[in-house]
Amino acid sequence: MGASISSAVSEKSIHQFTVKDSSGKDADLSVYQGKVLLVVNVASKCGFTESNYTQLTELYQKYKDQGLVVLAFPCNQFLYQEPGTSEEAHQFACTRFKAEYPVFQKVRVNGQNAAPVYKFLKSKKPSFLGTRIKWNFTKFLVSKDGQVIDRYGPTVSPLSIQNDIEKALAQ
Repeated sequence: MGASISSAVSEKSIHQFTVKDSSGKDADLSVYQGKVLLVVNVASKCGFTESNYTQLTELYQKYKDQGLVVLAFPCNQFLYQEPGTSEEAHQFACTRFKAEYPVFQKVRVNGQNAAPVYKFLKSKKPSFLGTRIKWNFTKFLVSKDGQVIDRYGPTVSPLSIQNDIEKALAQ
């Protein structure tokens, strides 16, 4: 299965993708060239919600002026833990957790209908499960030139990867 996903991904950089923002408008990821990205599939009703959103906001506040951008993709694929609309997910993140980073339209991260950007991320950094995303709050660190540096599971706290973020920002 991993090989078929990899061969289906022709893009060489995350900057080649266009996604939808929470209101359904096209958002061209090329605007993030030269920035370090932390791409996260988020959910509002998950056991990891409070700690992850709090720490993502903290990381963003600490490193945004150095070039870090958090890209949040709400996902309802894991026990229906993001049941509302994309706009509701965006509102939740911004109101409850003071998220100032982009929160995009809800996506699927696994299966045939997975968002193309997630097919790309998974093909570049498979886990011990293969390319499949295990749960909400899986994180991908992406370099300034759009390459996937690393992948972190849901139980890895955002603050615990600060050294990796700092290294990526320094390059």
